[in-house]
Amino acid sequence: MNDRRPWAEWRPSPPYSVGAEEEVMLLNPQDWSLAQQVERVLPVLGPELARHVTAETQRSVIELSTTPQADVPALLAELWKLRSELEAELSSLGLRAASAGTHPFTVWHETVVTGEPRYQLVYGSMRELARREPTLALHVHVGVRDPEDAIRAFNRLRAHLPLLLAISVNSPFWQGRDTGLASTRTPLFQAFPRVGIPRRFHDYADWVETVDLLLSCDAFPEPTFLWWDVRPQPRFGTVEVRILDAQSELWETAALCALIQCVTKLEIEEGYASDKLVSSQEVLDENRFLAARDGMDAELIDPERKRRVPARDVLEHLLGACAPHARDLGCQRELARVNSLAERTGADRQLEQARGPERLPGLVSSLAEAFVTAPAEGPTGP
Repeated sequence: MNDRRPWAEWRPSPPYSVGAEEEVMLLNPQDWSLAQQVERVLPVLGPELARHVTAETQRSVIELSTTPQADVPALLAELWKLRSELEAELSSLGLRAASAGTHPFTVWHETVVTGEPRYQLVYGSMRELARREPTLALHVHVGVRDPEDAIRAFNRLRAHLPLLLAISVNSPFWQGRDTGLASTRTPLFQAFPRVGIPRRFHDYADWVETVDLLLSCDAFPEPTFLWWDVRPQPRFGTVEVRILDAQSELWETAALCALIQCVTKLEIEEGYASDKLVSSQEVLDENRFLAARDGMDAELIDPERKRRVPARDVLEHLLGACAPHARDLGCQRELARVNSLAERTGADRQLEQARGPERLPGLVSSLAEAFVTAPAEGPTGP
């Protein structure tokens, strides 16, 4: 298989190592609009920082990528370094940065597609969909040594995706309006193909055959054009969770990384989620919508009990199951902060901040300040 499909060769990573990719918006501090200036920013970055920064589809967005880390505290330290260095570089250009699922008041006709070949290909394929308002996500990678374990984790993580989205919601505004959704990013990004919660696969060979069919028919050029909410990443030896809204403060990012790292270990070693939930695509899709709409106030469908249950109850039980794994992985402090994030999500805080005298520009200003808030200033948990 690997001779014919080199893209499918699994390159093992240390088990449960963790990495993250944060999508970040570039801002004009004069009016807090998006700055369509990625092609001005990238050439002036220092060589060390430049290795961790890439362009995204729109010229107002970049991605910060960490190296694989053994634990979440090390990941947090690297993200803090990257954010701090980026802020310093942008300051010399008269720009700022912030992270959230959407920019609260930009409109589609202000969007410019990046000139890099990958994103011109996206534009050629997606047409004007590529020029819609940018959406920003947090992607979390967890290392897996064996491809069959990766598919096991992939299949079972699907059951947790709606809850992970509910905790991470951070995009209540779109085109200057309160949408009534906690994650507006989710339905906006849904306009793209190959998104959402993928189906369950029998084994790694099943996944490879499915992707290879699409590649051989020139549906897309390579597997990273699968923008599912979770996907295997053979070239990194990871399972990548992609459903999360980008987080404004670093402690929030670290909390979500700790939860995903623990849940991945839990599912590979114990198989926590019910088989009925794992296999019910319709329930997962409906729960995803409920999470995007209501955040942690959502009531998620439980197919075992044939009723809806509060997301907060689902999280309470999951955190209890994750606790021993957090001790093994050294992320107890970061996992403890999940409750603080769930109690007052990014969407909740954005709605509160937008009621201030400076309204949405004031909100974006506060997001820029949050971007460089030291993680130690976050909640300590119980």
